[in-house]
Amino acid sequence: MCKDTTTSIEPSKRSWISSVRFRLLVIAILPMLVVMPLLLGSTFTQWSVKFDDLLIAKVNGELTIAHQYFANILETSEDKVQALGNSVAFAKVVNGRNKIEIAEYLDERRRYLGLDFLYLADASGNYTTSNDDRYYAYFKNWAVVKSAMEGKARTEIDLFSGQDLALFSQGLVQQALIDLVPTEAAVPTDKTQESRGMIVHTAAPFEVDGIKAALVGGILLNRNLDFIDTINDLVYPAASLTDGSRGTATLFLEDVRISTNVRLFENVRALGTRVSAIVRSTVLDQGQVWLDRAFVVNDWYISAYEPIIDSTGTRIGMLYVGFLDTPYRTAKTRTLWATILALLAAVALSVPIFLRWARGIFRPLEGMLKTISKVEEGDMGARTGWTRTDDEIGQVASHFDGLLGQIQERDRRLRGLAAELNDRVEERTRELSDANKRLEATTKQLVVSEKLAAIGEITAGIAHEINNPMAVILGNVDVIRQELSGHIDEVETEFRLIDEQVHSVNVLVSKLLQFARPDEYSDFIELQIPDEILTDCLVLVQHLMTKVRIEVERNQNADGAIAMNRTELQQVFINLIVNAIHAMPEGGVLRLSTGNKSIDDVMGVAVCIEDTGKGMSKETLDKIFDPFFTTKQREGTGLGLSISQTIITRYGGEISVASTEGVGTKFSIWLPIGEDLPT
Repeated sequence: MCKDTTTSIEPSKRSWISSVRFRLLVIAILPMLVVMPLLLGSTFTQWSVKFDDLLIAKVNGELTIAHQYFANILETSEDKVQALGNSVAFAKVVNGRNKIEIAEYLDERRRYLGLDFLYLADASGNYTTSNDDRYYAYFKNWAVVKSAMEGKARTEIDLFSGQDLALFSQGLVQQALIDLVPTEAAVPTDKTQESRGMIVHTAAPFEVDGIKAALVGGILLNRNLDFIDTINDLVYPAASLTDGSRGTATLFLEDVRISTNVRLFENVRALGTRVSAIVRSTVLDQGQVWLDRAFVVNDWYISAYEPIIDSTGTRIGMLYVGFLDTPYRTAKTRTLWATILALLAAVALSVPIFLRWARGIFRPLEGMLKTISKVEEGDMGARTGWTRTDDEIGQVASHFDGLLGQIQERDRRLRGLAAELNDRVEERTRELSDANKRLEATTKQLVVSEKLAAIGEITAGIAHEINNPMAVILGNVDVIRQELSGHIDEVETEFRLIDEQVHSVNVLVSKLLQFARPDEYSDFIELQIPDEILTDCLVLVQHLMTKVRIEVERNQNADGAIAMNRTELQQVFINLIVNAIHAMPEGGVLRLSTGNKSIDDVMGVAVCIEDTGKGMSKETLDKIFDPFFTTKQREGTGLGLSISQTIITRYGGEISVASTEGVGTKFSIWLPIGEDLPT
């Protein structure tokens, strides 16, 4: 018989690809060396895209803040000029027809309001100086001047030539003049200087002796570094960017930087440098907003540009904000290398372990094959050397099951620790986010408080100016009484009416001073009668109610006093009353009621302020006390109700609101009476 050789092939002669050793090695190493890198590469790519999108969204939000501030500059300039045109002092000076006094007064007001020029546009020439006549003849066809002469205030951004600026002063010509600096990637140009000036151009109407005229003012934005630094501070407060990055803001006249905090060198601002050609084409030529990386002077920035439109609808410049891109690119690169190193470390640690496990499988099998070969060769005494009576596959299965149990227990503990760690991280992140929001709200509230303080000073000044004429009136009335002497009875009624009206004016001025200078009238907490405070508040807002024909209904049932700062309580009441008036533009009924009310066994005073206005939706009610939430758009800051809630809560009180659309809104305030306040 022939010998069958098919069962006697030695292991060394077998194909190494089909061996158990090779297959186990592939199974052990393939996931770490192929699958894991592909998975991490795909994840990193998606993360990188999301990271870039987040940076673009960030700079877009920053551009929105800069735009709002820029718009506020225009609105504030118009309000200042219009307030001056409507002031009694201005009317008194103009009515005097003393052109020297008019010129001196306008120059003093110009400096006080921070304007670069201020003049009267009067077609009749009766109230203007020779310079004003010259300005009006030169600028009368500008849109803002024409609008004001027709009776409507208007503010625009306009471009003045060097010749235009020279009419006012050579100083403005020099301030506007900027030498152009050769800039990489900019559109080629033969110009070496930019002499035009970008002006916040404002005109407000006024009328004297039946003659319509206008008050025209302007602010030159060229080299206006305070303006651009303020934008930069608002958009990029401390710690708003990663370490190494820096925020920048720029105002462009066409493609030339006329006001910027971008540095050409360490202490040299990049005035006169120009924007890149692609940004100019996108923003100035096409009128689109640029949100992308851009080369700014000498480095790459995450940038946002928007066009600036003048009074004719022409795109004359750009507003820009952005932050240095290099730290973020470096962070991405560092993250990529950290991921690669982590993968290599995982491979270096895990592959030897996998190989050890693989050897635990293929070595017993190889031992069994060698033993079988020895037996085939005739060595009947050959043994595998294993002392266990069960087969190796059973042992492997048993150990594998035990290993799986250990791995599962370790995974469970690790997952529990990871979940606990995630919860702690989320809690800390939420706390940090809340703290940041409170800090931002406090910062904005401080800004509003500073503005209110300035308004208080103006109010106090006006009150002082009113007191002087009142004193003169009273003095002259006394003189008239003495002159009439024997005939005083015939006009006693008229004199009594004069005394009563002067007294009313003095009361109103006293209330204004009390509201404008709270530190002089309420240095400490004292007992307050809510009904008396409401009466004082109605005096202060009487002019608003008169405009819209609002009827006031009072229901005074409270007989307790509350321990509170008078001015703060007055601030809360005035805010709620003004909101109620604004909710009734067509007129309505304002109901003010007070009464005693006990909450949690604490006796207090309840105050209700109710209107019959348009009401609010449920969505608006849910946000009504949130800082900076407002339904008045350009008219409000969104801090009134938030500040009111803070004041009431600080004194241990409660404030709530109920509203129905089309029916009205009711604000309810409860404050404990003085003796029940906690110490």
